[in-house]
Amino acid sequence: MEKKLTWRQNLLMVSLIFGMFFGAGNLIFPVHLGQLAGAAWGQATFGFILSAVLLPLLALVALGVTRSSSVFDLIKPLGPKVSIIFVVVLHFCLGPLVVAPRTATVAYSFSIESWLPAAYQEIGLVIFSLIYFFLVYWACLRADSITSVIGKYLNPAFLILLGVVFVLALVWPMGDLHQHVTSAYQSAPVLSAAIEGYNTVDALASLVLGVAIVHAIEGMGYHKPAHVAKIIVKTGTWALIGLSLVYVGLILLGTTSLGKENVSVNGAIALTQIMTNYFGSFGQVFLAVMGPVAVFTTAMGESSSFAHDFHRAFPKVSYERWLGLAVVIAFLVALLGLDKIIEWAVPVLLMMYPVAIVLVFLNLVSPWLGRTKALFNWSIGLTLIGSIGDGLTHVPFAKALGGFVSYTQNGVAHTGWYQAHVFLASEGFSWLLFSAVGLIIGLLVQFMRQSPSVDQPPFAD
Repeated sequence: MEKKLTWRQNLLMVSLIFGMFFGAGNLIFPVHLGQLAGAAWGQATFGFILSAVLLPLLALVALGVTRSSSVFDLIKPLGPKVSIIFVVVLHFCLGPLVVAPRTATVAYSFSIESWLPAAYQEIGLVIFSLIYFFLVYWACLRADSITSVIGKYLNPAFLILLGVVFVLALVWPMGDLHQHVTSAYQSAPVLSAAIEGYNTVDALASLVLGVAIVHAIEGMGYHKPAHVAKIIVKTGTWALIGLSLVYVGLILLGTTSLGKENVSVNGAIALTQIMTNYFGSFGQVFLAVMGPVAVFTTAMGESSSFAHDFHRAFPKVSYERWLGLAVVIAFLVALLGLDKIIEWAVPVLLMMYPVAIVLVFLNLVSPWLGRTKALFNWSIGLTLIGSIGDGLTHVPFAKALGGFVSYTQNGVAHTGWYQAHVFLASEGFSWLLFSAVGLIIGLLVQFMRQSPSVDQPPFAD
């Protein structure tokens, strides 16, 4: 009989999962969402939690259901070549090209940027990012374990600081909840907020960070796959419930802030305005501590997982070298600044997220539908076609595509052919149609060929 986690181990695992997920996007996007949604904050909160909380939880459950130790196991039916391509694209988008550099720029926005003159901003970002990623590299190599750093020290410090903000906002709100609703949230606030939830990248992170979670559980002495899966599901559920509560608090902060502030350019500015309102000049110092603590954990998790999975795929290169490559690329991308990173991240996430959602779905239903190459290839292949169409709408060069997708110029929206003729394309969810067709075709091909699953049934002992 397998031993159970002690209450301390349970608390540590919940803290680990929470800390890995709560980073730059989780801090700034809910606040900005609250400002954009205004009086529609309730519906927007529901949509945001669907994509930013429920999807990551389902990804962890899929990891447990299939008894996978990494994303390679989840995508095994795609074949080795396609699997490696998928992992490479996923890791680069999730780690050094989007998430990790974004954590550095958010930390910089909360701290040094507020105190430097405009003429020194560029050199300030360079020096800050260099120190930041050196510390990320050091922490991933020198710490006894990622669990001890994230679970014992960084999370408690961050939660205490964030709790103080919520209490103050509850006692002295900046305004009421009946604020102006921006155009994007007037017609379909749930769908708009769901896409906003993509920016947290937590569903993608669940696929990647699962390996670090599994390693942490095994480090506690639990090695039986079925037991590891149960621990992931249990602790992951509690961690993401806690994350939901934090999201609600941040969204309400953003909405009520409109009583004194206008809608900000990004969430980092919004949160800075809120902190200044409650603490004055001291608020900037407070945020300078809270921000880097919140985002540093994510940078560690992403960089470590990047190195682990690439070392597994290409074992001739050591973990340390892969880790070095990850932090160097992240450092270079961080020099673009927060606004540019967000601008380019949106279309990338619109292309990647639907593929991840369908991948999670296929693994969740694998006990009943199986895990065949035909089913995975058709479902994910057609989903990718739809997600590319959705993502192209948000690329900076959308106008140059000859009217194929919608774009905005000088404040005027131009509807593209794709959005005008494809179901749900105008809302950014045309991939649902493509994935449904792919699922049906995949099931038919699987039935006609009597294709076997690529591995044993997930629940087999």
